[in-house]
Amino acid sequence: MTIPLRRPYPPMEAQSVDDVPAGPEWQYEPKWDGFRCLVFRDGGKVELQSKSGRSLTRYYPELVQAIAAIKATNFVLDGEIVVPHGKAFSFDDLLQRIHPAASRVKKLSVETPALLIVFDLLAENGKSLTTLALDERRMRLVTFAKIALRGNKTIRLSPATIKLADAQKWLKQVGATLDGIIAKRRDLPYQSGNREGMRKIKNYRSADCVVGGFRYNEGTKIIGSLLLGLYNEQGLLDHVGFTSSLKAEEKKALTPKLEKLVKEPGFTGDKPGGPSRWATKRSAEWKPLKPMLVVEVCYDHFTGGRFRHGTRLMRWRPDKSPKRCTIDQVTAQKKGDLMKLLK
Repeated sequence: MTIPLRRPYPPMEAQSVDDVPAGPEWQYEPKWDGFRCLVFRDGGKVELQSKSGRSLTRYYPELVQAIAAIKATNFVLDGEIVVPHGKAFSFDDLLQRIHPAASRVKKLSVETPALLIVFDLLAENGKSLTTLALDERRMRLVTFAKIALRGNKTIRLSPATIKLADAQKWLKQVGATLDGIIAKRRDLPYQSGNREGMRKIKNYRSADCVVGGFRYNEGTKIIGSLLLGLYNEQGLLDHVGFTSSLKAEEKKALTPKLEKLVKEPGFTGDKPGGPSRWATKRSAEWKPLKPMLVVEVCYDHFTGGRFRHGTRLMRWRPDKSPKRCTIDQVTAQKKGDLMKLLK
């Protein structure tokens, strides 16, 4: 018996929207903060595939072992790899698991073991299930989980609900810890590589930040991005990220105003261009500013002392004192227990 889906197999993806869609045609699931993963089990062979089609198999030996222990021997699962850290998941620990050295991979598999959270069943017993509606696939996945995953602490079934109130309750229960909500059309088949019928609503947060510097657009003298800072516990201004979500005309008008405020040092703590996984060849090319301007930005995650992705500028805050832009805005948020959702 062979698996009916060939690798690399593009997973179904989601379209970003601002509001959770409502109606009886939708199923809701938590949006997990990890690496998307397709699991292929064909007899004694187990393969883990990333969203981009690359193999993740060698990086997660503990998952391979757990999948190989399942009595069912022919299936394809869609899910998310996460690394638990207390009541939440650590994306930093997850990133560290992608390491070229086999000895390091083995060590981390023990120190920071991963979980696989499954939310779809794409093939079983040599037959593809992708043409079935989500409702039917979900029923088969629940049955599969009851039999195949019983007692397996490394592979968990993602909760799902057709009640919008339940999805909203998840967000209220776990607050800033949950990445958001996924909404899926119950009546549609699995659409490989497509975004139709699936929506993601991210659990955005906001913070007031000091504009400690800026970068020009490459090859121009027009501002491209604002560099953001937060004061740490020692009273030093640390560089924590950037925002570039200004319109072209806004950037042009803002350039001469910010150029008048250029003054060393800008950031008195961690500076742009320092060692980090986000650093690029342009990281050192920036202009420092007097710490006078404050902006409120919208972000999805703060980890490792940085906003993981670029933030969205919401508004300027002339009413806010720069000294009040402290790190506790992003570190003192209420943390819910994500693991409770998996029980």
